[in-house]
Amino acid sequence: MGRIIAFVYGVVCYAIFFLTFLYLIGFVGNVAVPKGVDDGDVTAMPVALAINFALIALFGLQHSVMARSGFKQRLTRVLPESMERSTFVLATSLVLILLYWQWRPLPQAIWTVTDPVGASVLWGLFALGFGLVLASTFVIDHFDLFGLRQVWLNLLGRAYRHPPFKVTWFYRVVRHPIYLGLLLAFWSAPTMTLGRLAFAFGMSVYIMIGIGYEERDLVRFLGEDYRRYRERVPALLPRPGRSHEVVRPSRTGAVAGR
Repeated sequence: MGRIIAFVYGVVCYAIFFLTFLYLIGFVGNVAVPKGVDDGDVTAMPVALAINFALIALFGLQHSVMARSGFKQRLTRVLPESMERSTFVLATSLVLILLYWQWRPLPQAIWTVTDPVGASVLWGLFALGFGLVLASTFVIDHFDLFGLRQVWLNLLGRAYRHPPFKVTWFYRVVRHPIYLGLLLAFWSAPTMTLGRLAFAFGMSVYIMIGIGYEERDLVRFLGEDYRRYRERVPALLPRPGRSHEVVRPSRTGAVAGR
């Protein structure tokens, strides 16, 4: 019964996160959602900025703290190990939902691209960014990243092992294509309001900080393999002549860029 409960828990957490991710697309783009980044009651600029940056800081704190190995070890003292990743996914979803709900709009326009071609290019980059995010999760291991593989193996009574170290597709030219996709999506705006600028800037700062913590863990976990990979491949911006050979899964390690 415990394995079934853990599996249902993992599926529910995944479903909540996937809907939250879809809402993020509409929230940032101000399309097809009840409340976008520029929707809602307008409050005084200093108050709005303080609340918005506090929400982004809360997201960054949750994401960074819960991703550290020390926190994971403490969490698995009270939860089955198979549910640890799903719990991280659920917590991320809840913080994002809070951000959507409490975000304060700042609709003052910083720039507006009125040329149809220019606007279409920016919308194309917006779509490309979120598409890159989703595709990159499948290049590594989408179902492991979001906790489904863990609860599935637990349901089958099979031992869990971390995905092996591999370098393929986008990961050959940038170490963090998921973050690159998010940056593209956040900054590609035909109309950049002050509120969206605050969101893009705050999330960009978190991404830069998060990369440092994440890579420190990867070096500790993967050792020389990741050090060589990091020396060869840039973090976010592809550079001519800087790519990595394909690395097939090995018995130890983890996926590059996680």
